[in-house]
Amino acid sequence: MTLAIARSCLMPVSIHSGKSVRLGDACPDYAELVATLIHTRQQRAPRRLLSPGPSTAQMTAYFEAAAAAPDHGQILPWRFVVIPPQSREALGEVFAQSLLERDPGASEQERAEARDKAHRAPFLALAILREDGDGHPEIPLAERLISLGCALQNILLSAHADGFGSGLVSGQSMQTLQLRRLFALDDNESAVCFVAIGTADRAKPIRQRPAPDTFVSTLQERHGR
Repeated sequence: MTLAIARSCLMPVSIHSGKSVRLGDACPDYAELVATLIHTRQQRAPRRLLSPGPSTAQMTAYFEAAAAAPDHGQILPWRFVVIPPQSREALGEVFAQSLLERDPGASEQERAEARDKAHRAPFLALAILREDGDGHPEIPLAERLISLGCALQNILLSAHADGFGSGLVSGQSMQTLQLRRLFALDDNESAVCFVAIGTADRAKPIRQRPAPDTFVSTLQERHGR
């Protein structure tokens, strides 16, 4: 099954209807479609993502996919901030200032290159994690981060299904005071990564994936303890 027939494969149903849906009844090859999406999605650098980007309706659908991520206690320990074109210059200044703090001798060209990073990819958003302070100390940081990771993967796979390239990027500016101020982060929040989506400028080969036996083992019962 190709990605182009993905939408025709899905049963039309409102995600807010609360009805139970058996996807297998709607699409016998649904498992093949999911496997194709997972195994063909690739990380794309923002500089390789060009216009056109996703429409407003498509991005709404991607964020609805993010909302389907596992969320223990339904506490929603993460959020996203979209960075529209008119706000890219402010983000670029944050990147340039961060560079100067690390390297006071940075040239004007190097600062311009830092600013330029904020203008890459037609769609850009910041993923933010709420670490604590919400009345749910029983839900540890690791579990919150896993929830965000699942939300991010849902966005990436949804964009891939629409034919877009995507990537996650971070960097040394993520925890600077300037970035925290720009995005109005609370004391219990941290910036995790940027999500970039657009049209990939070129095809590239799928990277070699690690074989399962390199990262999967079976628990063995120990005797004589």
